[in-house]
Amino acid sequence: MEQRLANTWRLTVNEKKFIETALQSDLRIDGRRPFDYRKVTIKFGKEDGSAEVQLGHTHVMAFVTAQLVQPYRDRPNEGTLAIYTEFSPMADPSFEPGRPGESAVELGRVIDRGLRESRAVDTESLCVLSGKLVWAIRVDLHILDNGGNLVDAANIAALAALLTFRRPDCSLGGEDGQEVIVHPPEVREPLPLIIHHLPIAVSFAFFGNESGMVIDPTHHEEAVMCGRMTATLNANGDVCAIQKAGGEGVLQSVIMHCLRIASVKAGDITENIKKAVDSYNIERALKKVKRHSTSKPMDVDGAGSNSKEKHNFVHQKGINTERLKPVDEERNANQNDNKEDETKLLETNRETKDEKNFIGAPSSWNVNS
Repeated sequence: MEQRLANTWRLTVNEKKFIETALQSDLRIDGRRPFDYRKVTIKFGKEDGSAEVQLGHTHVMAFVTAQLVQPYRDRPNEGTLAIYTEFSPMADPSFEPGRPGESAVELGRVIDRGLRESRAVDTESLCVLSGKLVWAIRVDLHILDNGGNLVDAANIAALAALLTFRRPDCSLGGEDGQEVIVHPPEVREPLPLIIHHLPIAVSFAFFGNESGMVIDPTHHEEAVMCGRMTATLNANGDVCAIQKAGGEGVLQSVIMHCLRIASVKAGDITENIKKAVDSYNIERALKKVKRHSTSKPMDVDGAGSNSKEKHNFVHQKGINTERLKPVDEERNANQNDNKEDETKLLETNRETKDEKNFIGAPSSWNVNS
């Protein structure tokens, strides 16, 4: 019986017996049917490449970062993709801080196998300078609450974070054309990753021949299960990876039945991820448009000014637009300055006369207002 992700000390003998008896009648303690998923909620952070997924009581957060490194010798034109997991003791008392345990290593390998071996992320597009510099993509998965089925929740979080991540744009310069220039987001728009398909991990829990199997097990069901299998498929039904994590053996017919179920679930989860990412991209574009609209110069000259002369600026990279005003605007500005000087002189004369009439009034008062 697999107990690496199960906390058997939480359940009494009566509780375990109750779960097993309910599963024999195709009933689950949370009211779901055997092949029903819990509610999936996907949220995104303020920065690109951060996602937060809640699958029932399971809570996982993913962050994607990138840095320029030297490529491997056998793959000089390809970038790298790595998965790192962190199991916090706040998520589950059985998780110990420090060196990752077996469950953390297994979780990272299952997700890494589904992403890398299926070549979901185009690593060749991460090459900046062949044989010298490529982008290394790193996905950090933080387990915030263990409510069961960490693999599926972490896989969804990793995919959502990768879809919203954008790396800086690069160009080659210098005298020999081999100098890499990394442009900040203010100069050039960051580039998204090229992702060909979305490998979705679907986990099954087995409870022997009598009670059968269920999908998306909770942490209580994981404490009772006799075995587990994770099938990673995309929306097209292509099998990306299969992980059988020990326990009792599974018949070939049962595996094929699980793959058919996983294919349907993968299509549904893919649609949920795409909808969440589309709404995030729309919100991001609206914020960008709003930011640019507020930075435009305002019309303070009145309705009688000429709009063509007012917006006749030259926008070039690295050039201050204030120095490139038309001659007509400079001439009008000089005339306005002369008028302002004349009005200031009249106001000062008027104030000196008023001061004689109002004795004892402070000079800072505006007696005309």
